[in-house]
Amino acid sequence: MSRSSSAQLTAVSRAFTSRSSSAFNPEPDIARSPSSSFLSRNSPLPQDPKDRNVQWVFLGCPGVGKGTYASRLSNLLGVPHIATGDLVREELNSTGPLASQLKEIVNQGKLVSDEIIINLLSKRLEAGEAKGESGFILDGFPRTIRQAEILEGVTEIDLVVNLQLREEALLAKCLGRRICSQCGGNYNIACIDIKGDNGEPGIYMAPLPAPPQCADKLIQRADDTEEVVKARLQIYNEMSRPLEEFYRSRGKLLEFSLPGGIPESWPKLLEALNLEDHEVKRSAAA
Repeated sequence: MSRSSSAQLTAVSRAFTSRSSSAFNPEPDIARSPSSSFLSRNSPLPQDPKDRNVQWVFLGCPGVGKGTYASRLSNLLGVPHIATGDLVREELNSTGPLASQLKEIVNQGKLVSDEIIINLLSKRLEAGEAKGESGFILDGFPRTIRQAEILEGVTEIDLVVNLQLREEALLAKCLGRRICSQCGGNYNIACIDIKGDNGEPGIYMAPLPAPPQCADKLIQRADDTEEVVKARLQIYNEMSRPLEEFYRSRGKLLEFSLPGGIPESWPKLLEALNLEDHEVKRSAAA
């Protein structure tokens, strides 16, 4: 993103936050049933990775794994992974003026307002620009048509990846999430084994256990309760379709149904993106 684009985003943010804004959800569509194919038929990607920029957005409901896959692609492609959820958590842990307001919003399972997210994102892009970052993978933004329009007026988004997973798997994943209170590592104690039904394939997702040094330090996020998770998924479901259609109409939406856990899904996602991971190749050849 150019310096002028970052400055423009800041200006848009200031103008936007001067007006009242409605609360917005963390994420849209829960139970989009996975189809037998992993991705949409009409891929918006150029065939050669060298022919494309990396200014991507990851969509998907809470707990689907946007952060996991965006982070892996960030490492593979050498561009920053910017997660608005992380920006919110960083602010929560700060002594800034938004911390107490955010704490109340998150603990109630409500969505953070557009004005707060846009301000946090604007500051993050400016900081990255000062460090010489080029390109980005956005995770958790935009979540509304209004946000998408603001972002579209500032910078070009090359690709939007929409991750999908069955609702029962999503709920189990969210309730199984654990964080190490010491190092901040993310793990999952859920073992998900859903049999195929009504033409849908089965899904198996193994637990992601913590290493011994973290095993006795695991905590659960305050908002990872069944009631809060279901409410968050419902809100996301209601908001997702217009945003998906926004990017679908622009030929930028790549829909990807996760076939299982990371071992099953990562190679398939790389294939859908026309990318190669040499570590995956080496593991397969071993």
